[in-house]
Amino acid sequence: MKTLIVIDVQNDFIPGGSLSVPDGDKIVSIINGIQDKFDLVVASQDWHPQNHISFASNHKGKKTFEEIEVFGKKQTLWPDHCVQGTVGAEFHPDLRTDSWETIFRKGTDPNIDSYSAFYDNGHLKSTGLTGYLKEKGATQLFFCGLAADICVYFSVKDAMEEGFECFFIEDASQPLDAATFKIQKKELVKLGVKMISAKET
Repeated sequence: MKTLIVIDVQNDFIPGGSLSVPDGDKIVSIINGIQDKFDLVVASQDWHPQNHISFASNHKGKKTFEEIEVFGKKQTLWPDHCVQGTVGAEFHPDLRTDSWETIFRKGTDPNIDSYSAFYDNGHLKSTGLTGYLKEKGATQLFFCGLAADICVYFSVKDAMEEGFECFFIEDASQPLDAATFKIQKKELVKLGVKMISAKET
């Protein structure tokens, strides 16, 4: 079962959004163009309450992109983004969603962030995505979306740990920080992740 996982292609991560990823809008047409090649398409959606711990606005005296510690892990403080029920949390209006079988929402717990589509950042709670994919018989997972160096990266790492064969579609993803992603790519390749282009799906 060849499965596409579309990560967080939401308005707040698109240029003009509160946490915009450079060229984040350029991947929309690429993702639209490959969806029909897959047996199963699912998506993740960042879905934060307004009082979320990752928002700098909820920490007096702290600025965006400063770091704090949550459950023994570093937590970057972000601008308010993907707040439940807001336009910023909606998927890009040009993104095809008709072939999606389901959407896994993450980051809903106000006390911990969830970069990965599989687990929160402390690996305390599963989103249920692993069980869902295994029940469907999915073995090959193809990842795309935003941001390549954060939510896509952590999703791929968790998927590898869960025993899936993973493919990272580079031109259907964009990083917030290109230099960080360059280092991460080498790490993912060492783990056995296959870096491919949309044409190779």
